[in-house]
Amino acid sequence: MILFELFGDERNAIYQALEISNGARQYNFLNSIVLACVEAKKPFLSQHIIKALNFQAITCLHVNAGEYRPCAVTVGIHRPPEHYRVPALMDDFVNEVNRNWGTTDPVVLATYVLWRLNHIHPFINGNGRTARAACYFILCVTSGGWLKGEKILPELINENHDEYTKALVAADASLATGTFDMSQLHAFVSRLLNEQLQSAAPAANTP
Repeated sequence: MILFELFGDERNAIYQALEISNGARQYNFLNSIVLACVEAKKPFLSQHIIKALNFQAITCLHVNAGEYRPCAVTVGIHRPPEHYRVPALMDDFVNEVNRNWGTTDPVVLATYVLWRLNHIHPFINGNGRTARAACYFILCVTSGGWLKGEKILPELINENHDEYTKALVAADASLATGTFDMSQLHAFVSRLLNEQLQSAAPAANTP
């Protein structure tokens, strides 16, 4: 059963109810894989983790859940790389992340993961949810565990979607100048992460 094929509309109430349930399962899985990586002392990002995050987000909503897209897509004014380039680009991407793990500021690395996954757009659907979860995975694992807060970073990013989109567009546009600049996206992520952590502080101080 693929609900988008059944209803042809993401605004359908049944579709939206399953989307919410999938989101909760994705966060539960994310929490579990963070804990596993921390306890195993094996901090790294893999294509398997990224595919699993996508599967949790869009299973039974869209085809090819957890699989790289088999066709070209357009996202607003952004035309992601052709589908046949995706596997090689994802290979390069995870290798680059893992080479820089531990030597790059965690927020910088997480911001890069957020941008790059959106830029490659490797899946048929759920790329934003997957990118936000992978970004948070980097932050939690480098911090040694699940980061607390009334709302976690992926939720806060989604609630500030317009600002998020503008920051992604700015980073994409900088590529044309020959000098990649994700400072706007980094400032956005830093602000929301600080908002999350501050929301957890009162609870931590409560007797």
